[in-house]
Amino acid sequence: MPVRPLGQKTIGVLGGCSNVATAEYYRFLNAGVNERLGGWEIAETLIAGMNFGNIEAFVRQDDWDGLEAYTRTKIEGLVAGGAEVLLCVSNTLHKPLEILMTNIAVPMIHIADPTGQAMSDAGLKKVALFGTRPVMQMSYLKDRFRESFGVETISPTEEEQDDIDRIIFNELVKNVMTKESKARYLEIAERMHHEEGAEGLILGCTEIFLLIDQPDMSHLPMFNTAKLHCEAAIDFALKET
Repeated sequence: MPVRPLGQKTIGVLGGCSNVATAEYYRFLNAGVNERLGGWEIAETLIAGMNFGNIEAFVRQDDWDGLEAYTRTKIEGLVAGGAEVLLCVSNTLHKPLEILMTNIAVPMIHIADPTGQAMSDAGLKKVALFGTRPVMQMSYLKDRFRESFGVETISPTEEEQDDIDRIIFNELVKNVMTKESKARYLEIAERMHHEEGAEGLILGCTEIFLLIDQPDMSHLPMFNTAKLHCEAAIDFALKET
C-alpha cells in the first residue's frame, strides 16, 4: 500500500475564463491522474474562479493592463494557497500572463508549449489557428509557435474571424453547441486546408473542442489546447523530484 497522503504536486488553476473550460480542465486533470495511478486517485488542485464578465469586458475594451492587474491578484492567491505549478485555462489570457509570470516564483505551463510540441512531433510546419479575435489577430501565441517549435500559424479571414469569435462568446462559453456553428467552423477549417495549405488546426480556445474535434475531420489533425495543457500539468505534478 502506498504511504498516505500520496504525494503529488498541487496544480493551481486560474479559471473562470470560462467556467465551461474550467470544468473541462478539472475533468481532464482528475481523469488523467486516475488513468495513470488507478484506484481512487485524482489530482491535487486549487482553483481560482474569476468572474468571466470581468474578463469579457477587459478583452472587449482592449484593456490588457486592467486584465493583468485583475489576474495578478488571483495568481497570488493560488501561490499563497500552496500551488506548485500554474495553469491558465484560457489561450487569450496568456498575453498578460507572459509578462506577469516573470515575477512569480511558481512555474506556469504555457498553453502554447504542449500544443507546439505535439505539432512539432507530428512534423507539421503550417497550421490554422482558431480562437478569440485577440488569439487570431495578435502575435503572442503565433510567435511562440514559430520561434520555439518551427510552426507557422495562419488565421482565418476577417469575416471568418468574426464568426469564430462571435460563436465563442455568444455560445461556447455558455455551453451552447449548435449544428449551424459546428458546420461553420468545419467549413472554415476545410477552406483553409484546401486553399491555404493548412496541415492541421489548433483549437486555440479551450471550449472549441466541445463543438468540433478530431472525429469531425479525420484528414486534418486537430490540436486540443485544453487537453494537451492538462496532460503536461499531470506530467509535472506526478514527476518525482
